[in-house]
Amino acid sequence: MSSEIAIRVEGLCKEYRVYEKPSDRLKQTFAPLIAKLRRRETKLYYREFRALRDISFTVRRGQTVGLIGRNGSGKSTLLQLICQTLTPTSGIVEVNGRVAALLELGAGFNPEFTGKENVYLYASVMGLSQTDIDSRYDNIVAFADIGEFIGQPVKTYSSGMLLRLAFAVIAHVDADILIVDEALAVGDAFFVQKCMRFLRRFMETGTVLFVSHDSSVVTNLCNHAIWLEKGNVIEQGDPKQVAEHYLESQYAENTPFETPVPSEQQAEESQPEEDGGESIRQTDSQGEASDYTAAEDFYDMRREWINNSKWRNDIELFAFDPDAPSFGEKGAEVTSVVLLSEEDKMLHWVVGGEAVHLQINCKAHHSLKSPIVGFVIKDRLGQTLFGDNTFLGTEPISMSADDNFCAHFEFRMPILPAGQYSVCVALADGTQQEHRQHHWIHDALIVTSHASSVAHGLVGIPMRRVALESLNIPAS
Repeated sequence: MSSEIAIRVEGLCKEYRVYEKPSDRLKQTFAPLIAKLRRRETKLYYREFRALRDISFTVRRGQTVGLIGRNGSGKSTLLQLICQTLTPTSGIVEVNGRVAALLELGAGFNPEFTGKENVYLYASVMGLSQTDIDSRYDNIVAFADIGEFIGQPVKTYSSGMLLRLAFAVIAHVDADILIVDEALAVGDAFFVQKCMRFLRRFMETGTVLFVSHDSSVVTNLCNHAIWLEKGNVIEQGDPKQVAEHYLESQYAENTPFETPVPSEQQAEESQPEEDGGESIRQTDSQGEASDYTAAEDFYDMRREWINNSKWRNDIELFAFDPDAPSFGEKGAEVTSVVLLSEEDKMLHWVVGGEAVHLQINCKAHHSLKSPIVGFVIKDRLGQTLFGDNTFLGTEPISMSADDNFCAHFEFRMPILPAGQYSVCVALADGTQQEHRQHHWIHDALIVTSHASSVAHGLVGIPMRRVALESLNIPAS
């Protein structure tokens, strides 16, 4: 196998025998002998289940590949075949390099052994010598950070502690290929952030293959994605494109046959309680905004200086694209999306920190009982930065066929790091939890940020006050 190829999978299939009852296993054991004695075909007491069907792909050195798909699609089975903890029914799996895998929590651990004993057991299985483990043991324990429990049997550990110990070991075995199943979902926020920092460092030189149900994680971390469905590869390639098609499939599969209609009581309960200090926008059935008490607005104290410097956040807006990739039942559709100034003038250019008004215009083709319109802004990797919808804070209104309506979102544009962004808009009917998706447009507007003052993070927000002062009290 070429040294540039870390993993090669070709024509891979995995089948399981499924028995209706335990006694059928015994019957199947003797079935060939009985068939031979009676000179007839062997009777089968099982049915075959194909977990994977003719899977083929390659992973190059240094690639980070994400597997996405619903439960039961074959993701975990594929990882186990690559790790050689399962034997394929047919096909080829070739792996070039040392593999460290984090699959099922507790896999590779002896529950009766202490944490320390399991560190030595697990690391030796991954190819480390006794001397190597001795030299790295203190670092492994420090990374796991489970304190005195390192001396206790792992059968007393919580799932979070098992994750800490297992990840600590695989982080110190000098692996070439890291394979991670959905295990990080059980960790606490602090440890998961530590794991993500390690993953990002590892990705600079190593190869990563991992499973996630979160498509935004795949678009953020990966440079290749594979979508599995019922044991088949549906699509593989650019993570953003694969994730969008997977999302479209999810909505198509999960759309309810009957659209639930909120009762008057539910509609009332969905409204936020009024609080004199909050700013709440209420909209009547004609789309007119009612009066509300607004909290005092403010400008970033550095705004004038920044906007007269090279760090001014100039954001270019491109026109609404009605032919952008989209999906939905089309019982209603989004007809246009525009960004307006405070004076409701159409914007083609905006500066980060300015107040803006996003207007989404829609048309109903069939009657709608409770339309919901929303938007999200994503970066070039498909990560959602922020967004909102009309479900909370507006009165439910019904629409008849051929009715036109629009949604309004007024907010202060965040300060965006330099790069490209897209505005995704959606129109549904129902509730937040259960609805029909009528029109979802992935890249309705394209936004380009040409310069920025953002020092850290995905977005910046205006600061009311930034100060540096000495607390030393002068001697009297």
